Amino acid sequence: MFPIIPANSVTAASGNDEGIFGFGHTDGWAVTAVTNLVSNAGVVATDVAGVGTARYQPAACEYGGDKGIFGFGNDGPSGWNDVAITNLVSNTGVVASDTVGVGTGRYQPAACGYGGDKGIFGYGVGGSNFYAITNLVSNAGVVASDTAGVGTARRQLAACEYGDDKGIFGFGYDASSYLGMTNLVSNAGVVATDVAAVGTARNVLAACGYGGDKGIFGYGKTGDGRVSMTNLVSNAGVVSSDVTGVGTARDVLAACEYGEDKGIFGYGGVGSVVSMTNLVSNAGVVATDTAGVGMARYSLTACSFN
Repeated sequence: MFPIIPANSVTAASGNDEGIFGFGHTDGWAVTAVTNLVSNAGVVATDVAGVGTARYQPAACEYGGDKGIFGFGNDGPSGWNDVAITNLVSNTGVVASDTVGVGTGRYQPAACGYGGDKGIFGYGVGGSNFYAITNLVSNAGVVASDTAGVGTARRQLAACEYGDDKGIFGFGYDASSYLGMTNLVSNAGVVATDVAAVGTARNVLAACGYGGDKGIFGYGKTGDGRVSMTNLVSNAGVVSSDVTGVGTARDVLAACEYGEDKGIFGYGGVGSVVSMTNLVSNAGVVATDTAGVGMARYSLTACSFN
């Protein structure tokens, strides 16, 4: 006999059981493609040799229900090229070699999942041009050409999923100001116009999902320096006011989900590079610092898989 499942029951989240941090650079501008896997218990593994073009400030998101994708960035001292290349991540956390770029090459964008099995890259900067353009990622990991930008063109923002199948871009920096605005992403990948800022305007922060259907923005830099504050995102995409920070204030870090309903912030800069992490419970509570594992670096990115 098959079990009877109530119509309003909530199933466990999928595709967010493990995570991966990747790319970035060290204090000495050694740009890397090294990655570090995150177990479903939030334990960060030692360095895995880099695959693909070493670069800094790319973005990453999930796709296909259980896989991930790294995309865009700048290759640093090897040429200072803003690239559009991508690297797929299998459902076992294996990073593939470069895929020829689609869309406008840029760095400091953000990315998140939407629609349950697709992803979106958005915003960023290329040369002196600030962008609001987006690039959709199919459930097979294929990146689409540029979609005309919606909202304020900016860089150094963050993005995460919420509500099971939607996403949100938030915060960042335009040509002159720290920003706190957000832009919601529908379950069809359509980006909405700016939503007035909630919380402290800042850039070079990170974001991830938690609780199966909610999100969290955390850390970053304001005009007064680095912070550790967070802002929770409800399952309706509503951003809360500032929550007092836990852990070391830092910027240019990364975050992803793990364990299906929890999150992790990791790495970043405090004036020098660090590798510490902070776990996020399924209630959105950030834990104190965990000693770092792997290459200390910042300007990296992260996503979940499996």
